[in-house]
Formats: sequence, C-alpha cells, structure tokens
Amino acid sequence: MQTVQAYRFALDLTPAQERALLAHAGAARVAFNWSLARVKAVLDQRSAERSYGVAEELLTPLAGWSLPALRRVWNVEKGVVAPWWREVSKEAFNTGLDALARGLQQWGDSRRGQRAGRPIGFPRFKTRHRSAPSVRFTTGAIRVEPDRKHVVLPRLGRLKLHESARKLARRVEAGTARIMSATVRRAGGRWHVAFTVTVERTDRRPAQPTATVGVDVGIRHLAVLSTGDLIANPRHLDAAQARLRALGRAMARRQGPDRRTGRAPSRRWRRASARLGRAHARVADLRRDGLHKLTTRLACTYGTVVVEDLHVAGMLRNRSLARHIADAGFAEIRRQLGYKTVWHGGRLVVADRWYPSSKTCSRCGAVKAKLPLRERTYTCTSCDLVLHRDLNAAHNLANLAANPADTAQVSTAGSGPVAGRGANQKTHPGGQEAKNRQPGTAPADQTGTVPSQDRTAA
Repeated sequence: MQTVQAYRFALDLTPAQERALLAHAGAARVAFNWSLARVKAVLDQRSAERSYGVAEELLTPLAGWSLPALRRVWNVEKGVVAPWWREVSKEAFNTGLDALARGLQQWGDSRRGQRAGRPIGFPRFKTRHRSAPSVRFTTGAIRVEPDRKHVVLPRLGRLKLHESARKLARRVEAGTARIMSATVRRAGGRWHVAFTVTVERTDRRPAQPTATVGVDVGIRHLAVLSTGDLIANPRHLDAAQARLRALGRAMARRQGPDRRTGRAPSRRWRRASARLGRAHARVADLRRDGLHKLTTRLACTYGTVVVEDLHVAGMLRNRSLARHIADAGFAEIRRQLGYKTVWHGGRLVVADRWYPSSKTCSRCGAVKAKLPLRERTYTCTSCDLVLHRDLNAAHNLANLAANPADTAQVSTAGSGPVAGRGANQKTHPGGQEAKNRQPGTAPADQTGTVPSQDRTAA
C-alpha cells in the first residue's frame, strides 16, 4: 500500500543559516504580496468599470490566478520587483506563488458554493510579524546525509538536525520511500524541516482484528473506551496557565509595537514575546505527543474503532468550556484515527452527529428525552441500569458498529472525506428545503458567486 506521509525534524541552525532561511521566507512573502496586489487591482478595476456601465467585452483584461499564470507573470517582472532574485532559490518565490494560487482557488470555490465549511475570505497581505516564516523545496538536492544527523537542501546546503533521521533514512535506503518535497518553517522559536514522502507500507493487521472499541471523548476524561479503560485528560494548557500568565504580564510591562504611532517594539519586549511563544509551543508539543500515542495504540490494537462526528466548532461557542475543549483536541483525535486505521489494516466508523449515544441505554436501548451535562451517571428507568455516562456512550458506539443494518447512523471513514455527515437529518426551522440542503452550503439566494469571466481555473 502506497501512502503519502510526513517526517518532521527539528533543526539546529547557525546564525548564517538562519539568516539565509529568513531571506528565503522573505522572498516568498514578496512574491505573494506583489502577485496578490496585481490580482486585487485587476478585480477592483473591473468592478469599478462595471459600476460605470462599461460593457463586458471592454473591461480590463483578466489576470489569471492559477499557479502557472502567476509564475509566468512573475518571471517577466521579477527583475524589476526583486532585483536580488538571484540571491535565493527559485523555490522561495514558488512557495509564495503557490500559497496565493491555493488561497484564491479556495476563495473562489467558497464563493461558488463548491467548498463545504465556513466561508473563505479573500487572501490578505502577509507581514513578517503576522506570518510564520516558511519555504518549500520541491526540486534540487533534497536528501538525508549518511550520518542521519544532517540534511541537504537547495541553496542552503548542509543543515544539522536536532535529532536522528534514522526512521526516514532507513526507508529511503531500502527503496520503500521517496522524498517529494521539504518544507522548512519556524514555529515557537524553533526551525523544523518536514519531508513529504511517498511510502510503500506493508500490509498490517491489528493485534485484535475482530475486536471493536467505542471511543467517547470528553473533558473530564480525554477518552472513555467501551472496554472500560479511562484515558486521563492531561490538560496541558491548564497546567501551564500560571507560567503563561506570568510571561504575558512580563511582556505587557515592556514597550510593545504601536501601529498608530509607528513605534517599534523594544528588545526586551521581543525577548518576552519569544519566551511566551516557546511556552505555548511546548503546550502544543505535549498535546500532539499525547494524542499520537493514544491514536496509535487504538489503531494498532483494535480492528474497528468507533468515534462520534462531533460539531467541535459549535461546542467552542460555550464560553465556559471552550478552552478545555480546544485543549483536548477532539477533531485531531478523529483526524489521526482516519489514516492510522488504514495504515494498520483496521476500520474507522464515524457515528452520525445526531446519534444519541449519551441518552441511549446500552442495555435495553431506551432513549431519554433530556440528559443534562451535569448528570455524570446514566440511570435507565426501564431496566434500572446505572452506569457512568461516558462509559454508557462508549458501549453504544461499540454496539452501533456491531449492527450493520443501522446504516443511517454510521459511516465508514478512512484517510479521505467522511461520507454522510448526517447534519441534514435534523429538522430545521426552514422546512423541507432547509432539511435537504447539504451541510456547509447556503440557500440559493444567499450563496455568493464569482462570475466565470472574473476567474481562471487553477
């Protein structure tokens, strides 16, 4: 089975290498901003001409925003826009142009109703203070050195890794992996390199291929399994709140930037901001490590894993629980299980968003009309079952996968998109038309459209 996966390693750079990487990231930003300004100017000009009553055939010619179109125009104008273009790799400019092409394509698809989810706004200009420096290499010398402690990238040369790259090197040497691209990015005060690799994976089987486990995620416990295991929620953000508050107060006492007066931040403010960023990055790293260990354990052990299709964006509107929900990472658990179950020969089943897993009795199937969140123990009035609320939900999820006849409540999910989210099964105030409308789309008279003459397919 051939898959595409990423290998991410931390870098230990010299000051000269860091300056070179910042120059490449700056070049990508220049190409992005210049091309965006050009596309925006043409769209604004055409909009103004239409308001004056100019005929369509007399409007300003369109500016294509596909990657080949942006690259052709940039190659013509780069000598004027960036006379220093020979000092950096061509991949730096391609990074910015590719990001712009993707952003404009997603904006156009969202306006035409061809993209599910929240509306995508028009791309904004990038600044070195608001965007993380990043550059992507797709051509040239990209390899891991034989000592497995260094990597080679175009124009940057030999870069030292903070950790060994033996896992990637072994696959490349065995011929079961091929490096497609390498992305260097700074986050939390540290540079990382991520290799996009096509890997030929051997067929695997879980330790218990016939076993089914229901996973109910929550705040008090990160995950409650139908086997009775309770996975504790480490609450990394809560544990770091005292230090984060102290660092935030220390930064507030420094002289920060002021957009109104153009005042630049002081060096002490920059150092305090860097310390706060590293503290947040540590919390994110701890959370990521814990979630990877949990999902790998589930995918390697059970043949079928059942989770819920939670509306996390709606749950985050609860001001009392938003921080705890975001810290738990519900969506990340499902995303990782989606591809790890495929890798290990298992199956991921996603219960419908409106399936009442917590309100249903796992013994007799009776469904309660209401079950407040404060009630942590499920008590069935029909069969006198008394069980922990989350454990009862986990049992219901496991039973759902064992009943293949109930196809309306489950959908199989792998590494691709989930079929049948079920959000259109609940009665909506708008009547039958609103009920049948697919989630993430707007009614016909409210959906924004991009005229076909004002866009170029990427």
